[in-house]
Amino acid sequence: MRIPARIGAAALAAAVACTGPGAAAAEAGRAADGRCPTLSEDLEWYGGNRAELQRVIDELGVCGEDGGGGGRGGDRPVAAFDWDDTVTKNDVTDATLVWALQHDEILRPADWSGVSPWLTPAADRALTEACGTEVPVDEPLPTSTEAGCADEILSIRGEARTMSGERAFEGRWNHRRTVPEYAWVPQLFAGRTPEEVREIARKARRRALAAPVGAVQRVGTHTVPGYVRYYPQQRDLIRTLRRAGFDVHIVSAGFEPIAEVWAAGVGVPPSRTIAIRSVLDGGRITTRNEGCGGTEGGRGEVIPYIEGKRCWVNQEIFGVDGPDAWERQDAGRRIALGSGDSDTDVSFVSDATHARLVVNRNQDEIMCRAYDDADGAWLVNPMFIDPLPQRTDPYPCSTTGYTRPNGGTAPVLRDDGTAIPDQQDTAH
Repeated sequence: MRIPARIGAAALAAAVACTGPGAAAAEAGRAADGRCPTLSEDLEWYGGNRAELQRVIDELGVCGEDGGGGGRGGDRPVAAFDWDDTVTKNDVTDATLVWALQHDEILRPADWSGVSPWLTPAADRALTEACGTEVPVDEPLPTSTEAGCADEILSIRGEARTMSGERAFEGRWNHRRTVPEYAWVPQLFAGRTPEEVREIARKARRRALAAPVGAVQRVGTHTVPGYVRYYPQQRDLIRTLRRAGFDVHIVSAGFEPIAEVWAAGVGVPPSRTIAIRSVLDGGRITTRNEGCGGTEGGRGEVIPYIEGKRCWVNQEIFGVDGPDAWERQDAGRRIALGSGDSDTDVSFVSDATHARLVVNRNQDEIMCRAYDDADGAWLVNPMFIDPLPQRTDPYPCSTTGYTRPNGGTAPVLRDDGTAIPDQQDTAH
């Protein structure tokens, strides 16, 4: 477990005092002319979102009454962001996996069924037939030239099905704590070191940022996005929050070495980046991952996914130990601002006390809660690049918008137990 990352105001002031007046001004967040950290007026936000975010920054940041203490007994206010399609347009984990497949970076496992505990016999057969058995175990698979092997891996990652349409995963898992195809990506990199994965991610990042917006590429017979962009508005928001004294974190259901490489581009260091953390053996990645909330690490049973993101935020940022980390904490041990784009983010974003920014990707549960806006803290923004069209049918909040732990569906409930009525998609 990492040391909780919250820093008291007194400790922050002491650190600033030791670095000289120029650094002190930068750390305090004020510009040379004394102005407070302000979101760029040159970047377009939907409706009144920019003004509302600025209000929260002004209230809780270095220019507020608490001077960056956030009303938390001297602790810095905390902001947490999902990564893929929240801070960036397109998925950086997928971009890295595509690069790895195009450059033969995936090592052959001894047995495909041993990679994931939920892999079906059909998926095991499909992978074995497509990828072959000629390559020695722990040697690179020729996915750059063997289209069938790359196709099966991408299909299982993206669709949870084989190329022939058979289910790739089966069995029981908590659908609010994990999803097998997400956990499968770190498992595919078993045998590599975290630094090797970071280097693959750096190469994929350079290519994705250089490609024009809208670019696509071919992997096997798949056509996949060929570019990634940092959303300028989110990058500016993170920069402004940091200047205002907020402790900014990334919490992602991606693979942590990959998330670390990309998070550096918005000034968030590895110590503030949370994603799936593989257990290492001799410095090399295994098919196991670390656990949370008193749950031992396993083979994907618990990852930063829906309730798992809440657990990791509580455990890693606020130092909540054991099963309590799965529960919503009192206001003094919760993030002030949260941002996400999908149902995987709904629990930790719901926990934010002052602002909950949702990038609209038409996901049921998070959009039900955002549009219901029971306490006025939710903000909905269309995707900043190539936004989705307006959804024509209402979100099924009153019937099937909530995913149960067993995978079934139910109404989305407010904190008082009442069902949220179906909601129209209005932010577009």
